[in-house]
Amino acid sequence: MAPRGRGSLTFLVRWAAALLLALGVERALALPEICTQCPGSVQNLSKVALYCKTTGELMLHARCCLNQNGTILGLDLQNCSLEDPGPDFHQAHTTIIIDLQANPLKGDLANTFRGFTQLQTLILPQDVNCPGGINAWNTITSYIDNQICQGQKNLCNNTGNPEMCPENGSCVPDGPGFLQCVCADGFHGYKCMRQGSFSLLMFFGILGSTTLSISILLWGTQRRKAKTS
Repeated sequence: MAPRGRGSLTFLVRWAAALLLALGVERALALPEICTQCPGSVQNLSKVALYCKTTGELMLHARCCLNQNGTILGLDLQNCSLEDPGPDFHQAHTTIIIDLQANPLKGDLANTFRGFTQLQTLILPQDVNCPGGINAWNTITSYIDNQICQGQKNLCNNTGNPEMCPENGSCVPDGPGFLQCVCADGFHGYKCMRQGSFSLLMFFGILGSTTLSISILLWGTQRRKAKTS
C-alpha cells in the first residue's frame, strides 16, 4: 500500500507543476505588447523597479510593473532607442510612473499622453518637454541626463472658469494638459442639451429604412435602364 501512496503523491506533484507551468505560459502570452516592445527587463535601480518593489502585490514582468489583475502601473522603456513611444503605448494609460529617458525621442509628445489620467511621475530625456508644461505638473525638475515631471495637476480645478462646460456637463481630467466635458446622466448631444437616453433603436431604424429606400430606388433605376437598352 505504501508504494501506491508515494506514486499517487508523485503524480499529484507532477500534475501541480504542469498546471503552474501552463498558467505561467498563459500569463506570458497575455503580457501586453508594450511590455515587450524593448528587449530586456526593468533595471533593478530604476524608479519603476523601486516603485514596484515598495508597493504591495505588484510584480515586474519584462518592462512593466503589473498588479495581480495584469493592469500596467509602471513602464520602463529607458534606453530603448525610441524615436516615438510606438503604436502600443496607449496600453499603458493606467500607469502611475513611466521612464522614457535615454531615448532619441522626436516631435511633440503632448497628445501621446492623452487619457493617462493616473500618471504621477514621468521621466523624459533632458531635451524633451513635459507634456502640458508647468501648468500640467506640480514640479518639473531638470537634471543633466533627464527631466522629471512630478504630480499631474487636475486642470479642472485650475481653469478658474466654472462655465467652461455646459450646464448639464462636468469637467473631467484627460491626461497631462488635457480635460474634457462629459454630459451628466440623462443628457447627451450638442452642449449636453438633449435630455433622455440616446435611442439606438430609433437610430438604426432610420438608418435601415433610408438604406432600404435608396436600394429600391437604385434597383428600379437599373431595371428601367435595362428595359430601354
